[in-house]
Amino acid sequence: MTDEKRESWEYIRELTENKDITGLLEYLKTSPASDTSWALANLDEESRNRLIELLTPEKAASILQTITEDQAADVIESINATDAAGILDILPTDAQVDILTEVETKNAEAILSAMPVDSAKKARQIMQYQPDVAGGIMSLEFLAYPENMTVGEVLRDLRSHHETYSDYEVQYAYIISKDGKLKGVLRMRDLILAKTTVRVQQLMVRDPHWVNVDDPLENLVRFFEDHKFIGAPVIDLNHRLVGVIRRARVMESAADRAESSFLHVSGIVGGEEFRYMPLMHRSMRRLSWLSINIVLNIIAASVIAFYQETLAAVIALAVFLPIISDMSGCSGNQAVAVSIRELTLGLVKPSEILKVCFKEAGVGILNGVILGVLLGLVGFLWKGDVYLGIVVAGALAANTVLAVCIGGSVPLILRKLKMDPALASGPIPLNACAARQRTRSLGSFNASIRCDTDA
Repeated sequence: MTDEKRESWEYIRELTENKDITGLLEYLKTSPASDTSWALANLDEESRNRLIELLTPEKAASILQTITEDQAADVIESINATDAAGILDILPTDAQVDILTEVETKNAEAILSAMPVDSAKKARQIMQYQPDVAGGIMSLEFLAYPENMTVGEVLRDLRSHHETYSDYEVQYAYIISKDGKLKGVLRMRDLILAKTTVRVQQLMVRDPHWVNVDDPLENLVRFFEDHKFIGAPVIDLNHRLVGVIRRARVMESAADRAESSFLHVSGIVGGEEFRYMPLMHRSMRRLSWLSINIVLNIIAASVIAFYQETLAAVIALAVFLPIISDMSGCSGNQAVAVSIRELTLGLVKPSEILKVCFKEAGVGILNGVILGVLLGLVGFLWKGDVYLGIVVAGALAANTVLAVCIGGSVPLILRKLKMDPALASGPIPLNACAARQRTRSLGSFNASIRCDTDA
């Protein structure tokens, strides 16, 4: 498979160098999306730019939809703003925004200035919202009609704009008042089967479910868990219809957040990383975690150095130090995982730090005492020294209580400072147990957001 993939990108490069547009289009048409993404990641910038220049805007746009947003942003930034605008204009507004948010601000503004006024206005409308609220992930491609229109008038509009609407994921049309307020939802089936003289307000489903433009992602996930809809209308504070949010888009955004949290847990706290990115760029993203981690480890080591005389006198303590450190690390990361999970689901607020500390302290005391007694018993049986057992047991119990209180509180503090709570798992040294615990937490989050899109 490696040789086959190696040949795929080399073959694409050969086709672009020979300007064989027919062969290129035929190859891209039959090539899986994963191979296209892989090939673009391995092409040098010059070959990649030449490839995009050879393709029509429509084909270039379709390729952008098969690759990662980071890759698409790299492609868009490497060509002139006018060509980039022509390609992006073909994509749905939400896809445009996904790519533009990965582009440097000055380049994004140049591309928006080169786009048609209406398209640029829509893109800016979404870009004014945070990416993890309904407004930031909604779609502006939807059908909306005044409540006094007849079925015949709606059908004529659909026919006259069939080329534009064919790109919409049309399941419903939304009925609005004169001032744009949401009044109801019209099913396509009811529209097609009704008499042409009937007004749409007589057919619409009144008082439909909706989401607010500022609703956070966790609320949107719960909404689609409670309601098996394909999509839902998005309204502003004045109850005006401003967009449509789709179940698949919400699930994708939730999965992206879970993936981002997993990267933070793994020590990639500077953002998403791929190995085709520049060396220095990748290095800086990893160093942002490692540099903090080494400082914390030096501090931890200094504590051990402070008690070196004690360790020299009772060398057996050195055997238990890594065990105590490892077990408290496990406990701390369990507390981090629970806090991030509860913050994601809205079960705890950043202001409830004392409450979290109290709850975690109870678990920490219970687990600390049980684990401390077990470890202390091992120390006593090994050396026959009751004081060694007491010291080891007390150290593990105290460490466990402290670790869970800190682990449970730090994500809340970060959220209160408007930072990503997943950063809490970065500077804490990850051992095998901690990594497994956090991975399980993220896995359960992914499971909790899975929905049947056909429902």
